[in-house]
Amino acid sequence: MKKIGLVFKETSQGRIKIGLKDAQAALIIKYSGVKSPDLCSLRLSLKGGAASLFVVKNSVARRAFKDSGLDSLVKTLEGPCGIIFTKDEPVEASKILFNFLKDHEQLKIEGGILKDKLLERKDLELMAKLPSKQGLRAQVVCTLNGPIQGLVMALGQTLNKLVICLDQIRQKKTS
Repeated sequence: MKKIGLVFKETSQGRIKIGLKDAQAALIIKYSGVKSPDLCSLRLSLKGGAASLFVVKNSVARRAFKDSGLDSLVKTLEGPCGIIFTKDEPVEASKILFNFLKDHEQLKIEGGILKDKLLERKDLELMAKLPSKQGLRAQVVCTLNGPIQGLVMALGQTLNKLVICLDQIRQKKTS
């Protein structure tokens, strides 16, 4: 029979491996100095952005990263660390994280991974400044709608000019 601590470590390591495999991105943060209620509010706001914060012992995370072939992320695991797994849109999670960072300067963003690409803090800052997926869709729709709307306006003006011209001819013939 295994000890409960060993079972917990194996379960945590398995959860990290599954999270790394299933997630679009994984971000590593250092939460030293952040109060527990603030960390809970970060968790709640991340859930709204289809992301989750997982806090685990560094030794367990190191083993999971090494087993997943992410040896370069092992060096970021120093001190109290957490891993944010994003399922859908990593841009939304990075925006939530940087908004949280404005009020809680103790939180440090160490880096992460987006699919197979390693991310540094500056990459995450750039990602946080990107528009959301819905914003990008709206920009594409407006871009596609612009020429069509211009054509409709041009055709409408041509028809208006024709009606005005015909009305002027009718007025000349009646006078």
